[in-house]
Amino acid sequence: MSLPPFPPEDRTLSPYTGWTRAHWETAADRLLGAALRHAGPGHALIALPGPRPSWSGPRSDALEGYARTFLLAAFRVAGAGGRDPRGLLDRYAEGLAAGTRCPTADRELTGRDPVAWPAVADRGQAMVEAASIALALRLTRPWLWDRLTAPTRARAADWLAGALHHAPVDNNWWLFQVTVGGFLAEAGHHTEAAERAVEQGLDRIERWYLGDGWYTDGRPRAVDHYNGWAFHLYPVLHAHLSGDTDLLDRYGTRLAAHLRQYAHTFGADGAPLHQGRSLIYRFASAAALWAGALTDRTPLTPGATRRLASGALRHFLDRGAVDGDGLLTLGWYGPCPPLVQPYSGPASPYWASKGFLGLLLPPDHPVWTATEEPAPAERADTVLALPAPGWLVQSTAADGLVRLHNHGSDDQPADEVLPDDPLYARLAYSTATGPVFEGTPDNHFTLLVGGEAGDRGPIHPLGAGHGWAASAHRPRIAGAELPGVAVTSLVLVSGDLAVHAHLVRGAAAGTGVRHTGWAVAGQAVRTTCTDGRAHVRAERTEGPALLSEAVALHGFHTARTRDVPAGTAFGPSAALPVLTGTVTGEECLFVSAMRLTGTDTAAPIAVTIEAEAVPQGHRLLVHRSGGDRPGGCDRPGGGCEALFHSDGVTVTVGAARPEARPGSGPTAAGHSPGPPYAPRPGSAVDDAGAPGSRGDRRPSPYG
Repeated sequence: MSLPPFPPEDRTLSPYTGWTRAHWETAADRLLGAALRHAGPGHALIALPGPRPSWSGPRSDALEGYARTFLLAAFRVAGAGGRDPRGLLDRYAEGLAAGTRCPTADRELTGRDPVAWPAVADRGQAMVEAASIALALRLTRPWLWDRLTAPTRARAADWLAGALHHAPVDNNWWLFQVTVGGFLAEAGHHTEAAERAVEQGLDRIERWYLGDGWYTDGRPRAVDHYNGWAFHLYPVLHAHLSGDTDLLDRYGTRLAAHLRQYAHTFGADGAPLHQGRSLIYRFASAAALWAGALTDRTPLTPGATRRLASGALRHFLDRGAVDGDGLLTLGWYGPCPPLVQPYSGPASPYWASKGFLGLLLPPDHPVWTATEEPAPAERADTVLALPAPGWLVQSTAADGLVRLHNHGSDDQPADEVLPDDPLYARLAYSTATGPVFEGTPDNHFTLLVGGEAGDRGPIHPLGAGHGWAASAHRPRIAGAELPGVAVTSLVLVSGDLAVHAHLVRGAAAGTGVRHTGWAVAGQAVRTTCTDGRAHVRAERTEGPALLSEAVALHGFHTARTRDVPAGTAFGPSAALPVLTGTVTGEECLFVSAMRLTGTDTAAPIAVTIEAEAVPQGHRLLVHRSGGDRPGGCDRPGGGCEALFHSDGVTVTVGAARPEARPGSGPTAAGHSPGPPYAPRPGSAVDDAGAPGSRGDRRPSPYG
């Protein structure tokens, strides 16, 4: 099967990406054509080449190749009204009949049996793939399922029903049972068990709903992309396909709430946030966008929906996500082994097929015919508080970057404490940087004991409002909690700037501390350090240079940079800024300014602070110079005050500006893209707008 060329760009209909429905169809055809070259006998298993198998074994990996590409083929054919000139469904029908003839427990894929599918077992990968197969069969039922012989349908239904009778992992996996059950109930097989699985699965995920469109994935605070490509996608699709208006009202309302915020997490270059596990699924990040349009449960215009989705797809296809043979790789752009979880194998990236959900919308739907509109990150500088996950989203229109400040997601289990996961535990993530997996961690505040850095451990959110987010944690060294030591952390953002403050309680005098900034990567990096400032510049093949800066404002005494020899998912050469300091008393406050920017003309960081111990705790007053920009920080009451106290932290917007004084931090005329810390109607700090008002008080779990 040859790979078709892409059609010419259409910059009239799609001024931002140039892509139309025809480009999506071509992309699907190319991905399918490349993968199907590796189909085995009877088209039952598709064993893609790769550096290593998943922990489930080669046979399971080959089932992934069948199931995940089948879902893509289903979107392609169903979206074309059943037209299938390449005979895709014939291939998958043949594979369905062959693979389910005699399921096996054999993990290895050998010449003795190159056809049989793995049997579904408790918490086995076959349950995941059963959901993709069931959804694909449901979407293509008139052209595939209904044309199978009765014995083949019965045998395939029996294999799928294994997903209903075995235990899932206690997280989003319950939705695989919902998806399989939805199809089997509709098709009239194993009806009682199927309907029960749908009910039980939807009931189970209720305990993980945090509100305002956000779920945690089984663990107490595991918030990531599974919100969009699992928790919202499966229930909404089931409700839509079954015609259940009550379910669609419930889950569609949640999806709309999610999209209202989620749309702000895509960069102007199309990149989704680089945070959380399974990032090799890449443009599956577009699935929730399409689901909103498909079910008419979205706050986004059709032109904005397509611009975001097409931007995400192009972002990866333009940056080496497929190799020379047209196959998706195990990585972000090209291969990136540290990014890959052990449950992933060579075909795992094809869960990205979910990103093609939009093909189910007909060619004359407004999502395909409307002119593209700018993404939220392109319209204006934005600061968006997400209290449910404990996040603060910060984007700047000048460079199109989106940054996420994390004070709520750690992926820690309820019954034990694991080492920090770089994809969850960092203080910040973005659309242009990836975490460091080897060496000095990026975006990390830690105590240094005996020269050893610690973990953040479980994060306890203290709240998020417009322009701020806060959390508390008990630092850990070598897996053990430091007795009597607690850290309260606060971030205050304005434009492209983030001011971080950490109050350390209970650490011995002389204990070292370290705060690192963004690890920027590219083809080459340059670093400089002067007067309490550390600066890293990364030259990139795509887009302008990326700059990461850190400035010591209070408590820190040294600024330097660290190379990242292994690079990150964004490039082979990387470095990050590092600030260090020393604990000097029972309670010690450390304040810094961090910036990630893609704007070469950004002025030096310009912040005035005042930090002092007061009877109630520690008071911090921060002001960023607004330069000559109207409505900037120089207006009266343009600062932000934070009071760290025994109950947590109180944030007051509109505090009086501190006077510059020695030791208060650098001051200079600076770039200020927008009003800092300004309250918005309905935000948690509405009543804190006037100088001297109370502000928003958040209790600490540590007293």
